[in-house]
Amino acid sequence: MAAQIIDGKAVAAEVRAGVAREVEAFRSETGQTPGLATVLVGDDPASHVYVGNKIRACEEVGIRSIHHHLGEGTPQDELIDLVRELGEDDSVDGILVQMPVPEHIDPDEVVAAIAPEKDVDGLTATNAGLLAQGRPGLVPCTPQGVMELLRVAGTEVEGKRAVIVGRSILVGRPLAALLLNANATVTVCHSRTADLPEVCREADILIAAVGRPRMIQGDWVKPGATVIDVGINRTDDGLVGDVDFEAASERAAAITPVPGGVGPMTIAMLLRNTLAAAGRRYSG
Repeated sequence: MAAQIIDGKAVAAEVRAGVAREVEAFRSETGQTPGLATVLVGDDPASHVYVGNKIRACEEVGIRSIHHHLGEGTPQDELIDLVRELGEDDSVDGILVQMPVPEHIDPDEVVAAIAPEKDVDGLTATNAGLLAQGRPGLVPCTPQGVMELLRVAGTEVEGKRAVIVGRSILVGRPLAALLLNANATVTVCHSRTADLPEVCREADILIAAVGRPRMIQGDWVKPGATVIDVGINRTDDGLVGDVDFEAASERAAAITPVPGGVGPMTIAMLLRNTLAAAGRRYSG
């Protein structure tokens, strides 16, 4: 079986183009430009790259970018004060604090300081609760991107068995809620799951988000399943996912590559969330 390759780059490009059109319409209607504030603490090279990519993406679709770069030794109270000030700033529609923060700062306290209506990462307790209840809110970007890839790939979700390997608050847990809200039957697996390969073989939709290179073997995949690989791992062979791509492709009906699968969707959904936050603020 030759699996359909789900092209995340192409889907993300379509999402970005749609956001750009909607930003222009929003500007025409309101006279305002949506604004995303990014906050980076310290000089972690990878974080610098990630934030730079987000700023460029904003510029490409017409979203105003407001960047704050704080020193490595910035006290937690100073960071939280800035986040709260951004929450009160009418020119800011979305707030993103780049993680990880330095060890002396409690990330949970920082997230708790973000105004829920500007929480474009969807990480506050308010937005997590809304998602759990199936109510409108801001949804974490990567899980939202996974759902968009499933839609574009034509994968039926309702009534299907979905297995998620990984239970993080960034991906596994919110993605489980999204799939439940779409009427899938969902199993979330983790390090204590018994007979993981057999559980995976029951999945019509298999999602790997565990951060271990090629952990999901080809014979763990049910023939005809859709496989979404959220993982991205640096190895001597380059960037690889959590799934053994070559082996899984022999059994799957559709699969995302790494790189070029889920990764591009995360920033695309961040842009969509920023626009949505702006729309809700001006309509409410």
